[in-house]
Amino acid sequence: MLEFEQLAYDYYGDVVINKNLIHKAGFASRAIPTYVGEWILYNFLEDGELTEESRDKISGFVNRYFPQKGQKEEIKNRLLNMASVKLLDDYSVVVNLKSGKRVLKIPFLDMNDAYISDEIVDKNTLLLTSGVWGVADLFYIPPSAPNERGQVWMREFKPFQVGNIDLDYFKECRANFSTEEWIDLTISSMGFNPTIYNEEQKNVLITRILPMVEPRVNLIELAPKGTGKSFVYENVSRYARVIGGGKVSPAVMFHHNGNNTPGLVTRYDLVVLDEVQSIQGDSTGELVAGLKVYLESGRFSRGNTEASAESGFVMLGNITLDENHKPVHSEEGIFTEIPNFLQETAFIDRLHGIIPGWLMPRISQDTPSNKLGFKGDFFSEILHNLRGETQCADYVNLNMKLKNCNDLRDRKAIVRLATAYLKIIFPDLIVKNEEFIKYCVKPAVALRQSVRDELYKMDREYAKVNIEVIE
Repeated sequence: MLEFEQLAYDYYGDVVINKNLIHKAGFASRAIPTYVGEWILYNFLEDGELTEESRDKISGFVNRYFPQKGQKEEIKNRLLNMASVKLLDDYSVVVNLKSGKRVLKIPFLDMNDAYISDEIVDKNTLLLTSGVWGVADLFYIPPSAPNERGQVWMREFKPFQVGNIDLDYFKECRANFSTEEWIDLTISSMGFNPTIYNEEQKNVLITRILPMVEPRVNLIELAPKGTGKSFVYENVSRYARVIGGGKVSPAVMFHHNGNNTPGLVTRYDLVVLDEVQSIQGDSTGELVAGLKVYLESGRFSRGNTEASAESGFVMLGNITLDENHKPVHSEEGIFTEIPNFLQETAFIDRLHGIIPGWLMPRISQDTPSNKLGFKGDFFSEILHNLRGETQCADYVNLNMKLKNCNDLRDRKAIVRLATAYLKIIFPDLIVKNEEFIKYCVKPAVALRQSVRDELYKMDREYAKVNIEVIE
């Protein structure tokens, strides 16, 4: 056991888990986020060990409540035959003000029009925001008249969620770790093996979760395929939503005027556009126009709806590397390989940083963590709760000194990024100035500097700027 593992076990006890166990439990190949899988795993371990008996119990639970997608029609047929069905899924509720109804979404059944009682919604308000994984008891009511439709109802719901989070205790225990030990614990909690990465690569991994702890952080990561860009966003936090390649509409992103339902930025801490090189814009240009306003101010408008949100925004794209493992188009600009409609400089300028994903090795058998780390559901809630810690931004504004940073967007971006690094690496705010500069300020400046460098390549109206840290 490494030193950071022993410290994690000694100070955090029940909220740490051997990250390697989920790969041995027999259901890692199923489409269950890691934070859900570890919740299931933890509830069947015997004294922290994965025995044959606990493995059988886990397998039985998953097979019973989480059927294969190909069994969808079989499950629907059971409902049609008036059988009660218990199903593990990522449930969410949308409120339709026009109809005055709450509508339940059941992804496994591809249903967006199921029914749920007011009582269940009132007890599980997270259903109205990011959605909740859990086991629901579903039943079917057949139509009573020719023009009526059958209804699927949720009768009971058992959510998968961690108990109350003691954020103060979490922060207090940070003092028992060195900075390197804390970073390794964080990376292991993300699901990566900290022993195979160098310091630069560890910084890339930490950077991926910045938007989970600080509102409205906007990033883009460009890297070749197979470097694990999307893994973090799909498995670390239930407050993050990943959209695959394809057409992304303003209705999905911001607000659907037709049924008056809120878009993704109002429901999640973070919205991620994956495979950005294959994303198609809308013909009217409304998506990019809306994103420019939102990324700048946190506000959006569609039809008669005007609102604000705190969701961060991340784009993930595949790029080609040369024989030196550098972006092929680094001379003319690395945005060459993303869609034209996303190459507008006014849009790029609103991104806070470019994550250099090309520094990361390809995913291998050594990539998954085999060390102790925070349980997925606990880690997800910690990241979410850190978003409300305002004293970190105050610390950054008081202690960060920059040179050649007169542009307001540059300054705002660096403050927001440095604040996020501070929340993750020094949540207790016990930090020496040299550590603050090394682990928070310099990485933040490097991220924003990368955006300024690309803007200069794309449009010479953007002056060449070299932002410096005053130590």
